[in-house]
Amino acid sequence: MQNQYVMPLAAMCQITKLVQKCARYGTFNDYEVEGFLKSILNTSPERPEDVYPDKLAIKEGCQAVIKQLSSGPDKDVELVKYVGSLMQLERVLSNDKRALSQLGDKIQQVERQLLHFDICESQIIAALADIYEQVISPMGPKIQVFGKPELLKQKHIQQKVRALLLAGIRSAVLWRQLGGKRRQFFFAKKSIISAAKSYL
Repeated sequence: MQNQYVMPLAAMCQITKLVQKCARYGTFNDYEVEGFLKSILNTSPERPEDVYPDKLAIKEGCQAVIKQLSSGPDKDVELVKYVGSLMQLERVLSNDKRALSQLGDKIQQVERQLLHFDICESQIIAALADIYEQVISPMGPKIQVFGKPELLKQKHIQQKVRALLLAGIRSAVLWRQLGGKRRQFFFAKKSIISAAKSYL
């Protein structure tokens, strides 16, 4: 199917909305994040649908894609900054073989932990956050997280945000692998909007 890269793009937008929710209110629903955290571990999918099997999970992300690319005042500047930063970090990561190898090793360690814990349990979220902090963070400008300072000082909130950002990097990897390019936001707006609508 053409424009399959729209699915991970929508996932990035949805993950960004979950980061916003966590940074502003200190919580998220496990059901909302479970699929995105699992996507981190799905490193060899046959189709993008294998990474995001639940279409409802990316529904809000598809709506965000449509809003951002449609003419009108209803834009989320924060969302654009997050998605742009994820794409930028992914580009650096994709050119760093050592970091990619380290990332693969650490993901395998988390897979072993999943024999004993569920994906949304604090031990796994802490492990995913640790991967982000050790492998992704050193690669470039840190992603500025917007939210309540008193929440963002709390370790468990920081871990949730980092685990989500790692899921965002996973989506950015898939976006590029499926042919996603930044110039499409200027030259292929209509087809991106049409593809996003088809997932609703």
